[in-house]
Amino acid sequence: MSATLTAVTLYNASYEPLGRVSFKHAVLMLFREVAVVHEAAKGPDGTDRMIGPHPWPKAVRLVRYVAMHWMYRPAGYSRDGVFLRDRGRCAYCAAPARTIDHVLPQSRGGGWTWLNTVAACRACNARKGSRTPEEAGMRLLLAPYVPTRAQLAALA
Repeated sequence: MSATLTAVTLYNASYEPLGRVSFKHAVLMLFREVAVVHEAAKGPDGTDRMIGPHPWPKAVRLVRYVAMHWMYRPAGYSRDGVFLRDRGRCAYCAAPARTIDHVLPQSRGGGWTWLNTVAACRACNARKGSRTPEEAGMRLLLAPYVPTRAQLAALA
């Protein structure tokens, strides 16, 4: 299935990105007239593709502004969220991260929370082991924090 059929970028009426919606959802929004095509996709031959009277959507914009207060609440914890928050970089050496490290190790009661986990490369994670960063003589390049949903959406 082509990329234009899988997801379409959604913008608020104020042009701020809200996220992505399925192609089917975007087309329904166009026909219900709650959104307009913000950016159209071209066909393989460079011509405009159409769906009825509308251009093939690559990005759609809502007609009316939607208040996004919920986007500024703390995001729910997830492993993928930690990688997004830390921009896929190791919190100890800034190399590409492939694992999640617990600042306070699980063996000492550290949990899977935003403030206790950071992205880490395999080498740093193995070097730190079941110790705290101070005990391992390692310094965190970035302090873990609880991101909002809007911060994670901007990084995605």
